[in-house]
Amino acid sequence: MGKAIIKNILISQPAPADLDKSQYKSLMDKYDLNFTFNKFFDVVGVTNKDYRASKVNILEHTAVIVTSKLAVDNYFRLAKELRLVIPETMKFFCVTESIANYLQNYIQYRKRKIFYGKLQFAELIDVILKHKDETFLYPCSDDTTIENFKLLEKAKIKYTKSVMYRSEPKDLKDIDITKYDMVVMFSPIGVKAFTQSFPGYNHENIVFAAFGATTQTALKEAKIKTMIPAPTPIAPSMIMAIDKYLSFNPKEMAEHIEKVEEEFNKKPEKKTSVSLKVTAKRAPKQKPKE
Repeated sequence: MGKAIIKNILISQPAPADLDKSQYKSLMDKYDLNFTFNKFFDVVGVTNKDYRASKVNILEHTAVIVTSKLAVDNYFRLAKELRLVIPETMKFFCVTESIANYLQNYIQYRKRKIFYGKLQFAELIDVILKHKDETFLYPCSDDTTIENFKLLEKAKIKYTKSVMYRSEPKDLKDIDITKYDMVVMFSPIGVKAFTQSFPGYNHENIVFAAFGATTQTALKEAKIKTMIPAPTPIAPSMIMAIDKYLSFNPKEMAEHIEKVEEEFNKKPEKKTSVSLKVTAKRAPKQKPKE
């Protein structure tokens, strides 16, 4: 188990632009915490040679699903390197308004058809369904969560998963891991970076928080317990999950630890190959005119 007192927390993400205006500030003030931000991985764009090998044709699609600024950057980077002209009729469906606004770095906003959701990918699905006859391209990384693809499949949306950038684990050996009482993970690649950098460290000395099912699975496969899982019905954000954990009284903490131990020792369910095929589904090519 982790240390009884939580004081120093390592966050596996870059620091927010303004820490004093971020949600972390409320935790800092409430529990007198020290946060250290350190991104656990680097993002590398797929080369145009490798992209050609994937046999995904950007111009066979009439719409683009955009979930991050990285996706925007790499979509237009590859289009330029492949000498493609993105047609004025191309539609863009962004998970948030801020990403939609970011498109202005590459296109004139008023001349394109740009749509966006509120915050969650599930909310964007509602917008996409109003244009379900489009053929969608989904630019993403190689470790994108399969949950988004499952939602697209359930909504019967025609789409192509298109890997345009990859995450590579960073060497974290310059971090004095003994200083930290808690480490907060947000992706499987972050878990990989941690386990590669600190293979002999006693993980029981740290409380691990993990956002997302795939991150929690990666920790379990590394034989590390997720003491603070998120999102959950009562804690939809990581900040709320940490807050909930730190507010436990002794009885609640004992019950929580028992529940974590039970979940950790549970045998994993057998995986099927069906879901893997679903995530790689390609949009059908149009038949040539006779």
